[in-house]
Amino acid sequence: MHITTKENPATIVMSVRQAALYLGLAVSTLNKWRCHGGGPVFIKMGRAVRYRQEDLEAFMLGRKATSTTFVQEAGL
Repeated sequence: MHITTKENPATIVMSVRQAALYLGLAVSTLNKWRCHGGGPVFIKMGRAVRYRQEDLEAFMLGRKATSTTFVQEAGL
């Protein structure tokens, strides 16, 4: 789904299932992160949960690491 806004003329918005596929994760992982924190930013509209592609990309870039030591120290 594409949503056009003033900020971004072609924002791609994904369902939880689509976002999980995009990230290569299980849907249950995204659901858990939404409840407990630590996951990507999401949009809640009524019962619907959506993820913007740009937020998923920012989340992935923020998780870049060069060793597992970094990941453990950051609590990730």
